[in-house]
Amino acid sequence: MVKLAEKINMLIKKGFSDLDWRLLFLLIVPLSILLFIALSSTPSIHYFFPLRSFLFTTPSPDVTGKLRQSRMAMCLVGGARRFELTGPSIMERVIKEYPNADLFLHCPMDKNAFKLSLLKTAPRLASVRIFDQKIVPQTAEQVRVLTAANSPNGIQGLLQYFNLVEGCLTMIDSHQKQHNFTYDWIVRTRVDGYWNAPLNPQHFVAGRYTVPSGSVYGGLNDRLGIGDFYTSKAALSRLSLIPKLDLAGYRRLNSESAFKAQLTTQNISYVENRLPFCVVTDRRYRFPPSHMGVPVAALSSPGPLSGAKCRPCTPVCKGRCVADVMSSLDKRWSWTNWRNGTIELCDAHGGWEDRWEMIFDRVAGKKLAEGRRQVKDLMFEECVADFREMKKKAVNWEAPTAEEICGLGLKNHTKMIL
Repeated sequence: MVKLAEKINMLIKKGFSDLDWRLLFLLIVPLSILLFIALSSTPSIHYFFPLRSFLFTTPSPDVTGKLRQSRMAMCLVGGARRFELTGPSIMERVIKEYPNADLFLHCPMDKNAFKLSLLKTAPRLASVRIFDQKIVPQTAEQVRVLTAANSPNGIQGLLQYFNLVEGCLTMIDSHQKQHNFTYDWIVRTRVDGYWNAPLNPQHFVAGRYTVPSGSVYGGLNDRLGIGDFYTSKAALSRLSLIPKLDLAGYRRLNSESAFKAQLTTQNISYVENRLPFCVVTDRRYRFPPSHMGVPVAALSSPGPLSGAKCRPCTPVCKGRCVADVMSSLDKRWSWTNWRNGTIELCDAHGGWEDRWEMIFDRVAGKKLAEGRRQVKDLMFEECVADFREMKKKAVNWEAPTAEEICGLGLKNHTKMIL
């Protein structure tokens, strides 16, 4: 292709004779065929992916408009531990970016669940399930397929997470049957994800399941997923597909490797993209991270961080320091793309800094900082009113009473009656 391009350039510079025009025609035909192959969606043609990616980096306004008008479900799962930080960003940069999308919320009932009241302004609230978390019974197949290594709560921790994810798929499927339609797209993301930029339409890839790049831990990054209903059903069936993984001979899988095995056994094509979010963590990690260690990015990092662990901090490692740390990490484990100044690192071996609120407010900006303060200053009565408003908007609601949800986390936040 390079020689053909050089020949065309030479002809342009010299000027064209009739013979040259005929020669140019003969050159254009094979070039057109090669271009067609480059733009095709055939997974086996790897050589032309850079060209295809370049041409389709920015979707046309027409494509973007059609996507935002399509039937879309947004599945939000997990505990609301730091939702005062992540919730406003999810609302502004994911949910409100696609106002036609139906929101599905699947979260455990705990002392932080009251923070979910931030979702009262969601444009379309389809289904909410806030449940008392119980032990998921372990089967012999699950014990064979999964490993407790690197999971804070062992195999039970994996099963709880898988139950959260697949539970959201069950809610979506029920809603579809109730209203007799099928979603064009499903976006599955986590409650603890902080977004520093909007979810771009370019990440919706027909016929493929989109996952974040980096943080693969021996498999595929499972902290977010985007696909049509067919690919999403395979990706979100975290519990029910374990027997098939067992039959296929898979053993001792962590969450990420089990996720990759799911897609592989179900013949689901996937694409790894850089996405502008990180997972806010309270966990402590050794600094600097070792070859198999976990880097914790500063929330101020430009990104995209693709679901890497993060916290609000004063960065202790920038520029060359980041290059030294990240280049020493195993690319098959916790590594994520760090070049061009996209990442700054925290020293996360201890707790959060005393003035982390000020750091967050400065990084997040006025609007998201206001969301954080709104949760901090929330009173019991306001919380109850917010959840009642949410319940009125929701098509399906399965949760404790507003008083129970708010009372568990706001015992001392009642207004004084004068």
